Amino acid sequence: VQLVESGGGLVQAGGSLRLSCAASGGTFSKYTMGWFRQAPGKEREFVAAIRWSDSSTYYTDSVKGRFTISRDNAKNTVYLQMNSLKPEDTAGYYCAADYLGTAVVNLGRYDYWGQGTQVTVSS
Repeated sequence: VQLVESGGGLVQAGGSLRLSCAASGGTFSKYTMGWFRQAPGKEREFVAAIRWSDSSTYYTDSVKGRFTISRDNAKNTVYLQMNSLKPEDTAGYYCAADYLGTAVVNLGRYDYWGQGTQVTVSS
């Protein structure tokens, strides 16, 4: 499975971005999809996930109410809509795929990763 992220960029605090992750080479509908982020000098952390079986969504506390994850199985794409962005959201954002995955928060459970897209939020 190949994953390609897009949609990152520079935005002012309070602004919005929508990240996309296009998948190819597998049965997309069977993959739990996650978004993770990594800021300089910090470990990669969970942001959001959407489960393959019922499209249940999960978020880390710091983004609840601001970010929305969604998927379009017909387009093999997962999205991350990010609103009310804050400077602390600045990071490289990575999508990941976990075949028939259930442990959505666990970084180590994901099988495939994209190369990432940079999000920079200025104050």
